[in-house]
Amino acid sequence: MSWYDKLNKGLSKSRERLTGQLNALVGRGVALDDAFWDDLGDTLIMADLGIDATDEIIARLKREVAAKAFDSVDEVKEHLVRAIAEEFETAGDPFNINPVTVLAVGINGTGKTTSVGKLAKQAVDEGKTVVLGSADTFRAAASEQLDIWAERAGVPIIKRDRGADAASVAFETVEYAETNGAHLTLIDTAGRLHNSPDLMRELEKVQRVTRERSKAPTLTVLVMDATTGQNGLVQAREFNKTLAIDAVILTKLDGTAKGGIALAISKELGIPIVRIGVGEGIDDLQYFDPHQFAQALIG
Repeated sequence: MSWYDKLNKGLSKSRERLTGQLNALVGRGVALDDAFWDDLGDTLIMADLGIDATDEIIARLKREVAAKAFDSVDEVKEHLVRAIAEEFETAGDPFNINPVTVLAVGINGTGKTTSVGKLAKQAVDEGKTVVLGSADTFRAAASEQLDIWAERAGVPIIKRDRGADAASVAFETVEYAETNGAHLTLIDTAGRLHNSPDLMRELEKVQRVTRERSKAPTLTVLVMDATTGQNGLVQAREFNKTLAIDAVILTKLDGTAKGGIALAISKELGIPIVRIGVGEGIDDLQYFDPHQFAQALIG
């Protein structure tokens, strides 16, 4: 199965929710009047695309209608895919920077450790040298899980006993990576509640130490669970406020009808989504392409 087929299948719940409402609008055969635009806006907001992005999309479509003299709802729907795709923040693939240090952050249960492991294996398969750092010193299972990925990818892992200082682990990981000429340094951190100031300050320390020690560019990547919808957007705001997030990995898109949250996050926070996950397999975490995503979302 191709990646687009997996993406299309993974977004089926989100697509069914959104296109069901869009098809209802089309089926009504209404004119392109204020009532239609209001209904379309409500449909996009209900699909979790976010108010900011929805306003921009509606404004863009109205301009296109005026410029190209559309006279049917069907024509508007055809242009919706491109309008959605072009609202995403875009950036080059940060994992292709050589060398680069990546700090993975997020709350518990988002798939953070698994995503770090998949990225490591994919990078090794591409011929890159990788070092893993297990800076989640609170959850024993996290280190064990990352051990499995390190063995699977054939890469070294830096870790310490449970309860050790996470910033020290990050420091040692970067030091080892630089000594051994690693292309990619991936540091997994403990899940943090975005509304816990003490925990967020600890994570801020890990980020600061990593940045100060690393000679390579250091990127802070937020791993998010798409099934959390608008709650995920709240989390992203708080993490971004504290850490100035560079990019987002959005997981579990195959288990949600809230796939539109990808656009809400990218648009509101001005942060690119660099990977998306639509399953448990190693190949189910892939580079994010806005046009592919929008096409799979609309159908």
